[in-house]
Amino acid sequence: MSATIKNYNDVLDMLDDLLREPKEFWENFYENRDKDIPFFKVKGPDENLVEFFDILNAPKKVLEIGCGPGRNAIYMSKKGCNIDALDISENAIEWAKDRAEVEKVKINFHCKSLFDFSYEPNSYDFIYDCGMLHHLAPHRRLTYLEIVKNALKPNGHFGLVCFNTNGALDTTDWEVYKSGSLKRGIGYSEERLKDIFKDDFNFINFREMKKIEQPSDVFGEDFLWVSLLQLK
Repeated sequence: MSATIKNYNDVLDMLDDLLREPKEFWENFYENRDKDIPFFKVKGPDENLVEFFDILNAPKKVLEIGCGPGRNAIYMSKKGCNIDALDISENAIEWAKDRAEVEKVKINFHCKSLFDFSYEPNSYDFIYDCGMLHHLAPHRRLTYLEIVKNALKPNGHFGLVCFNTNGALDTTDWEVYKSGSLKRGIGYSEERLKDIFKDDFNFINFREMKKIEQPSDVFGEDFLWVSLLQLK
């Protein structure tokens, strides 16, 4: 990190340094595949993603950000999508590749941060984020939004899954920096989440995720919001 703030990226780097280093955190998170984590035990997609694909007109090119062990990417590949799937964790990507090999599907996995990923503007029909936004530092949210908007085709769709206030505390952006921690993530109220996206997207679907009793072919926990949006 530069000793002198000379540009906007220096400001972002400085604020990054106030919080946990994300790559190290997620490498540790995905190191043990047998952890008692709800979505570790499910191989199928999010229940809402199945619903979204009933609504969408067969998206051909898809970007998944924060793909984890690859559940949703595998589902979308089986639906005929050409997928770029990103995760910052090498352990997550290796697990996802192992699952994709078993399922005999082709997915373009990238062990990269969204902020370091090179993409062709206006090229994706659908972008899906299950779990990245609520772990994203507030100062990175503006860039996140710009990337999603720039990467989507005109009138493209964006699918989002993130903590509601039953999943994590409704921590304000200011409190994140005062405490120096994202804790276990940001729990978004409906009003706060809609306020972030309303200027650039129309909401097609917004609800709590359905809690799905396991074992099941799909994943669902009701401490999460799910939303399908369309770029204005």
